[in-house]
Amino acid sequence: MFSSLFVSLGLAASALANVYITSPVASSTFPAGQQATVSWMDNGQAPSLAQFGPAIISIYVGNADQQTLLQTIATNVNVSNTSSVSFTPEGSIGPNSNQYFIRFESINLKDSAQPQYPEMAFSAKFTMTGMTGNFNSSVQAEIDGQSTAPIGTPTTTPAGASAIPSMVKTTASTTIHSSTSVPSPTANSADKLNIANLASCVGTAAALIGASLL
Repeated sequence: MFSSLFVSLGLAASALANVYITSPVASSTFPAGQQATVSWMDNGQAPSLAQFGPAIISIYVGNADQQTLLQTIATNVNVSNTSSVSFTPEGSIGPNSNQYFIRFESINLKDSAQPQYPEMAFSAKFTMTGMTGNFNSSVQAEIDGQSTAPIGTPTTTPAGASAIPSMVKTTASTTIHSSTSVPSPTANSADKLNIANLASCVGTAAALIGASLL
């Protein structure tokens, strides 16, 4: 069983959060049971990584209106003094699919436009293989409801170079890596909150987020 939340489309401003996720990207594949790494950098936009601060990092599926938490990667990672987290994907959270994405949710910082919600950041959708689970009808319906609103941000290089648990699978072997200087990504590297295929109305390159969970 998975945990879901519903968040209004007012969360579009969360797309402007400056946690620029450099792994996974759209071409990434995470095999179940093998160590995987989520990494990020500052994209030079407000709020700063220091303002974003401690965050919950998780694997989700869904669309712009509804997203379902599948696996919690880390429950309290300060994105300003770390640059990556290693963890082991659980095979039972779903099937082989390219519908997965990473969500960062600030523990302390609220969305500037909708302060009742936390600031968020998203990765591109990526693929998971070697999976043994499945998506129930509710989760599949969320995935299929992709055209309700755009999710994602333009795939440009950065200028500067939640959930309610319900039998949520949390990885005990998460490793957090200290942050050092992080090089600027190339123009086709990670998309911050570019879950492009979830936004049929804007295509691969552009979109803001609307967001979230039931």
